[in-house]
Amino acid sequence: MVSVSGTYLPVVVGVAVLRDQVLRLLFDDGTVGDVDFSAESWRGVLEPLSDPQYFAQVRVDFEAGTIAWPNGEDLAPEPLYEQALVHPLVAA
Repeated sequence: MVSVSGTYLPVVVGVAVLRDQVLRLLFDDGTVGDVDFSAESWRGVLEPLSDPQYFAQVRVDFEAGTIAWPNGEDLAPEPLYEQALVHPLVAA
């Protein structure tokens, strides 16, 4: 697994829904990668994310520097960045 440098705190600046439970994320350092949540078992306050229509309502919370949904739930940007690095987009 790739880990985030101790000096870089990732900030999400863009998000696109590619398909059910898969997002493309853009970070402030220019990193772009796809994050697949299809294996997640959303429970508790995150349970609404199991609904593909609700999941697709994701947006960037510029104040928090991460992604969030209408109910105010968000995900920490550090693990999102690590996953984006596992499946990066590379310019041709």
